[in-house]
Amino acid sequence: MTSRASGTGVGPLLRRWRERRRISQLELALRAGSSARHLSFVETGRARPSEEMVLRLAERLDVPVRERNALLLAAGYAPRFTETALDDPSMAVVREALERLLRGYEPYPALVVDGTYTLVAANRGLGLIMEGVPEHLLVPPVNTMKVVLHPEGAAGRVRNFRQWRAHLLDQMERRIALDRSDAVRALYEEVAAYPPPEGADDSGGDGAGAGAGEDGDAAAFALGNFALPLRIEHGGQVLTFLSSISTFNTPMDVTVAELAIETFLPADPATAKYLMSALG
Repeated sequence: MTSRASGTGVGPLLRRWRERRRISQLELALRAGSSARHLSFVETGRARPSEEMVLRLAERLDVPVRERNALLLAAGYAPRFTETALDDPSMAVVREALERLLRGYEPYPALVVDGTYTLVAANRGLGLIMEGVPEHLLVPPVNTMKVVLHPEGAAGRVRNFRQWRAHLLDQMERRIALDRSDAVRALYEEVAAYPPPEGADDSGGDGAGAGAGEDGDAAAFALGNFALPLRIEHGGQVLTFLSSISTFNTPMDVTVAELAIETFLPADPATAKYLMSALG
Protein backbone atom coordinates (compact mmCIF):
# COMPACT_ATOMS: atom_id res chain seq x y z
CA MET A 1 0.00 0.00 0.00
CA THR A 2 1.38 3.40 -0.95
CA SER A 3 0.92 6.60 0.98
CA ARG A 4 2.05 10.20 0.95
CA ALA A 5 1.91 10.91 4.65
CA SER A 6 4.41 13.54 5.68
CA GLY A 7 6.14 14.26 8.96
CA THR A 8 4.22 17.48 9.40
CA GLY A 9 1.31 15.78 11.19
CA VAL A 10 -2.34 15.52 10.38
CA GLY A 11 -3.23 19.12 11.30
CA PRO A 12 -1.34 20.89 8.51
CA LEU A 13 -2.50 18.24 6.03
CA LEU A 14 -6.13 18.83 6.97
CA ARG A 15 -5.64 22.58 6.76
CA ARG A 16 -4.21 22.28 3.23
CA TRP A 17 -7.16 20.16 2.13
CA ARG A 18 -9.58 22.67 3.67
CA GLU A 19 -7.87 25.58 1.95
CA ARG A 20 -7.82 23.68 -1.33
CA ARG A 21 -11.60 23.24 -1.03
CA ARG A 22 -11.99 26.92 -0.06
CA ILE A 23 -13.93 26.10 3.11
CA SER A 24 -13.65 28.11 6.33
CA GLN A 25 -12.91 26.49 9.66
CA LEU A 26 -16.39 27.35 10.86
CA GLU A 27 -18.10 25.84 7.83
CA LEU A 28 -16.06 22.64 8.04
CA ALA A 29 -16.67 22.35 11.77
CA LEU A 30 -20.42 22.66 11.24
CA ARG A 31 -20.34 20.03 8.50
CA ALA A 32 -18.38 17.66 10.72
CA GLY A 33 -20.43 18.25 13.87
CA SER A 34 -17.54 19.85 15.72
CA SER A 35 -16.53 23.37 16.75
CA ALA A 36 -14.30 25.89 15.01
CA ARG A 37 -12.20 26.06 18.19
CA HIS A 38 -11.54 22.31 18.21
CA LEU A 39 -10.78 22.30 14.48
CA SER A 40 -8.34 25.17 14.99
CA PHE A 41 -6.59 23.16 17.71
CA VAL A 42 -6.40 20.14 15.39
CA GLU A 43 -4.93 22.15 12.51
CA THR A 44 -2.29 23.76 14.74
CA GLY A 45 -1.34 20.48 16.39
CA ARG A 46 -2.66 21.44 19.84
CA ALA A 47 -5.24 18.62 19.74
CA ARG A 48 -5.07 15.15 18.30
CA PRO A 49 -8.25 14.20 16.43
CA SER A 50 -9.83 10.82 16.97
CA GLU A 51 -9.75 8.31 14.14
CA GLU A 52 -13.46 8.89 13.61
CA MET A 53 -12.92 12.66 13.40
CA VAL A 54 -10.15 12.27 10.83
CA LEU A 55 -12.41 10.18 8.64
CA ARG A 56 -15.36 12.52 9.14
CA LEU A 57 -13.31 15.58 8.19
CA ALA A 58 -11.85 13.76 5.20
CA GLU A 59 -15.32 12.84 3.99
CA ARG A 60 -16.62 16.40 4.38
CA LEU A 61 -13.59 17.67 2.46
CA ASP A 62 -14.06 15.06 -0.28
CA VAL A 63 -10.51 13.82 0.22
CA PRO A 64 -9.69 10.92 -2.16
CA VAL A 65 -9.67 7.51 -0.50
CA ARG A 66 -5.92 7.06 -1.03
CA GLU A 67 -5.26 10.35 0.76
CA ARG A 68 -7.55 9.38 3.64
CA ASN A 69 -5.08 6.62 4.45
CA ALA A 70 -2.32 9.23 4.43
CA LEU A 71 -4.28 11.39 6.88
CA LEU A 72 -4.83 8.44 9.20
CA LEU A 73 -1.14 7.58 9.14
CA ALA A 74 -0.20 11.19 9.86
CA ALA A 75 -2.56 11.13 12.85
CA GLY A 76 -0.96 7.94 14.18
CA TYR A 77 -3.67 5.49 13.11
CA ALA A 78 -3.55 2.46 10.86
CA PRO A 79 -4.78 2.85 7.28
CA ARG A 80 -8.46 2.04 6.96
CA PHE A 81 -8.73 1.40 3.22
CA THR A 82 -7.08 -1.51 1.46
CA GLU A 83 -5.50 -1.31 -1.98
CA THR A 84 -6.22 -4.61 -3.69
CA ALA A 85 -4.93 -5.50 -7.15
CA LEU A 86 -7.78 -5.85 -9.61
CA ASP A 87 -6.61 -9.35 -10.59
CA ASP A 88 -6.77 -10.52 -6.96
CA PRO A 89 -9.33 -13.34 -6.47
CA SER A 90 -11.19 -11.21 -3.92
CA MET A 91 -11.91 -8.66 -6.67
CA ALA A 92 -13.71 -11.17 -8.89
CA VAL A 93 -17.12 -9.61 -8.20
CA VAL A 94 -15.82 -6.18 -9.29
CA ARG A 95 -14.24 -7.56 -12.47
CA GLU A 96 -17.39 -9.48 -13.38
CA ALA A 97 -19.58 -6.42 -12.82
CA LEU A 98 -17.35 -4.29 -15.05
CA GLU A 99 -17.27 -6.94 -17.77
CA ARG A 100 -21.07 -7.24 -17.75
CA LEU A 101 -21.43 -3.48 -18.00
CA LEU A 102 -18.99 -3.23 -20.91
CA ARG A 103 -20.62 -6.10 -22.81
CA GLY A 104 -24.09 -4.74 -22.16
CA TYR A 105 -23.14 -1.38 -23.64
CA GLU A 106 -22.04 -2.87 -26.97
CA PRO A 107 -21.98 -1.97 -29.78
CA TYR A 108 -21.36 1.47 -28.29
CA PRO A 109 -17.84 2.16 -26.97
CA ALA A 110 -17.10 1.88 -23.26
CA LEU A 111 -13.94 1.53 -21.20
CA VAL A 112 -12.62 1.43 -17.64
CA VAL A 113 -9.52 3.33 -16.52
CA ASP A 114 -7.66 3.68 -13.24
CA GLY A 115 -6.54 6.85 -11.50
CA THR A 116 -3.72 7.47 -13.99
CA TYR A 117 -5.91 6.90 -17.07
CA THR A 118 -4.41 3.47 -17.65
CA LEU A 119 -6.79 1.19 -19.53
CA VAL A 120 -8.22 -1.54 -17.31
CA ALA A 121 -10.87 -2.97 -19.65
CA ALA A 122 -12.75 -2.06 -22.81
CA ASN A 123 -15.42 -3.46 -25.09
CA ARG A 124 -15.54 -4.13 -28.83
CA GLY A 125 -17.04 -0.72 -29.54
CA LEU A 126 -13.92 1.01 -28.29
CA GLY A 127 -11.74 -1.45 -30.17
CA LEU A 128 -13.54 -0.55 -33.39
CA ILE A 129 -13.00 3.20 -33.19
CA MET A 130 -9.40 2.73 -32.02
CA GLU A 131 -8.47 0.68 -35.07
CA GLY A 132 -5.35 2.01 -36.73
CA VAL A 133 -3.61 3.17 -33.54
CA PRO A 134 0.06 2.08 -33.86
CA GLU A 135 1.26 -0.86 -31.82
CA HIS A 136 3.74 1.13 -29.73
CA LEU A 137 0.81 3.01 -28.14
CA LEU A 138 -1.07 -0.22 -27.41
CA VAL A 139 1.67 -2.07 -25.51
CA PRO A 140 0.39 -2.64 -21.94
CA PRO A 141 -0.03 -0.72 -19.79
CA VAL A 142 -2.05 1.30 -22.29
CA ASN A 143 -2.59 4.92 -21.34
CA THR A 144 -5.79 6.29 -22.83
CA MET A 145 -4.66 9.92 -22.77
CA LYS A 146 -1.59 9.04 -24.82
CA VAL A 147 -3.65 6.97 -27.27
CA VAL A 148 -6.03 9.86 -27.92
CA LEU A 149 -3.63 12.81 -27.86
CA HIS A 150 -0.48 11.39 -29.44
CA PRO A 151 -0.18 12.68 -33.04
CA GLU A 152 0.36 9.09 -34.22
CA GLY A 153 -2.61 7.81 -32.23
CA ALA A 154 -6.29 8.57 -32.62
CA ALA A 155 -5.67 12.32 -32.67
CA GLY A 156 -5.47 12.47 -36.44
CA ARG A 157 -9.01 11.10 -36.77
CA VAL A 158 -10.63 13.34 -34.14
CA ARG A 159 -12.40 16.00 -36.21
CA ASN A 160 -12.75 18.47 -33.34
CA PHE A 161 -9.28 17.69 -31.99
CA ARG A 162 -8.42 21.07 -30.49
CA GLN A 163 -11.68 21.20 -28.55
CA TRP A 164 -11.40 17.61 -27.38
CA ARG A 165 -7.74 18.09 -26.40
CA ALA A 166 -8.69 21.14 -24.32
CA HIS A 167 -11.44 19.11 -22.65
CA LEU A 168 -9.07 16.24 -21.76
CA LEU A 169 -6.36 18.55 -20.44
CA ASP A 170 -8.93 20.38 -18.33
CA GLN A 171 -10.13 17.05 -16.96
CA MET A 172 -6.57 16.17 -15.97
CA GLU A 173 -6.02 19.58 -14.36
CA ARG A 174 -9.09 19.02 -12.18
CA ARG A 175 -7.80 15.58 -11.21
CA ILE A 176 -4.42 17.03 -10.25
CA ALA A 177 -6.10 19.70 -8.10
CA LEU A 178 -8.31 17.09 -6.42
CA ASP A 179 -5.90 14.20 -5.94
CA ARG A 180 -2.41 15.80 -5.80
CA SER A 181 -1.24 12.94 -8.03
CA ASP A 182 2.39 13.21 -9.14
CA ALA A 183 1.79 10.49 -11.74
CA VAL A 184 -1.10 12.40 -13.31
CA ARG A 185 0.91 15.62 -13.25
CA ALA A 186 3.78 13.93 -15.11
CA LEU A 187 1.31 12.48 -17.62
CA TYR A 188 -0.27 15.90 -18.11
CA GLU A 189 3.10 17.50 -18.82
CA GLU A 190 3.90 14.80 -21.37
CA VAL A 191 0.65 14.85 -23.34
CA ALA A 192 0.29 18.64 -23.18
CA ALA A 193 3.61 18.86 -25.02
CA TYR A 194 2.48 16.63 -27.89
CA PRO A 195 2.26 18.55 -31.17
CA PRO A 196 -1.15 18.51 -32.86
CA PRO A 197 -1.52 16.00 -35.69
CA GLU A 198 -1.05 17.27 -39.19
CA GLY A 199 -4.26 18.88 -40.42
CA ALA A 200 -5.79 19.21 -36.95
CA ASP A 201 -8.95 21.30 -37.05
CA ASP A 202 -8.81 24.98 -36.27
CA SER A 203 -12.53 25.27 -35.62
CA GLY A 204 -13.50 26.89 -32.38
CA GLY A 205 -17.28 26.73 -32.47
CA ASP A 206 -19.39 23.75 -33.43
CA GLY A 207 -16.53 21.32 -33.97
CA ALA A 208 -17.87 20.19 -37.35
CA GLY A 209 -15.38 18.48 -39.62
CA ALA A 210 -15.06 17.92 -43.32
CA GLY A 211 -17.04 15.01 -44.62
CA ALA A 212 -19.60 15.07 -41.86
CA GLY A 213 -22.46 16.02 -44.14
CA GLU A 214 -25.25 18.48 -43.49
CA ASP A 215 -27.01 16.25 -40.97
CA GLY A 216 -23.76 15.67 -39.07
CA ASP A 217 -22.92 19.36 -39.07
CA ALA A 218 -26.39 20.24 -37.78
CA ALA A 219 -26.17 17.60 -35.04
CA ALA A 220 -22.73 18.83 -33.98
CA PHE A 221 -23.96 22.41 -33.83
CA ALA A 222 -26.98 21.43 -31.73
CA LEU A 223 -24.89 19.33 -29.33
CA GLY A 224 -22.40 22.13 -28.93
CA ASN A 225 -25.10 24.17 -27.23
CA PHE A 226 -25.14 21.88 -24.17
CA ALA A 227 -22.30 19.33 -24.34
CA LEU A 228 -19.05 18.89 -26.22
CA PRO A 229 -19.29 15.92 -28.58
CA LEU A 230 -16.43 13.69 -29.65
CA ARG A 231 -16.33 13.54 -33.44
CA ILE A 232 -14.04 10.84 -34.76
CA GLU A 233 -13.63 9.39 -38.23
CA HIS A 234 -13.78 5.66 -38.91
CA GLY A 235 -13.99 4.01 -42.30
CA GLY A 236 -14.88 7.26 -44.03
CA GLN A 237 -17.74 7.96 -41.60
CA VAL A 238 -17.64 10.70 -38.97
CA LEU A 239 -19.02 9.24 -35.75
CA THR A 240 -20.41 11.61 -33.11
CA PHE A 241 -20.59 10.72 -29.42
CA LEU A 242 -21.49 12.19 -26.07
CA SER A 243 -19.44 10.77 -23.21
CA SER A 244 -20.22 10.22 -19.54
CA ILE A 245 -18.02 9.08 -16.65
CA SER A 246 -19.19 6.97 -13.70
CA THR A 247 -17.47 5.90 -10.49
CA PHE A 248 -18.36 3.56 -7.62
CA ASN A 249 -20.36 4.97 -4.71
CA THR A 250 -18.78 4.84 -1.23
CA PRO A 251 -15.79 2.65 -2.20
CA MET A 252 -13.87 1.00 0.63
CA ASP A 253 -10.80 0.08 -1.42
CA VAL A 254 -8.30 2.45 -3.06
CA THR A 255 -8.26 0.53 -6.32
CA VAL A 256 -12.05 0.57 -6.65
CA ALA A 257 -12.21 4.23 -5.65
CA GLU A 258 -9.90 5.20 -8.51
CA LEU A 259 -11.72 3.27 -11.24
CA ALA A 260 -13.73 5.30 -13.74
CA ILE A 261 -16.14 3.94 -16.35
CA GLU A 262 -16.47 6.07 -19.48
CA THR A 263 -19.26 5.37 -21.94
CA PHE A 264 -19.84 6.93 -25.34
CA LEU A 265 -23.43 7.41 -26.42
CA PRO A 266 -24.16 7.85 -30.14
CA ALA A 267 -25.28 11.42 -30.65
CA ASP A 268 -27.00 10.92 -33.99
CA PRO A 269 -28.84 8.11 -35.80
CA ALA A 270 -26.06 7.68 -38.35
CA THR A 271 -23.51 6.84 -35.64
CA ALA A 272 -25.83 4.35 -33.96
CA LYS A 273 -26.62 2.69 -37.30
CA TYR A 274 -22.95 2.47 -38.23
CA LEU A 275 -22.01 0.78 -34.95
CA MET A 276 -24.94 -1.61 -35.09
CA SER A 277 -23.94 -2.61 -38.60
CA ALA A 278 -20.29 -3.09 -37.69
CA LEU A 279 -20.72 -4.89 -34.36
CA GLY A 280 -24.42 -5.59 -33.85
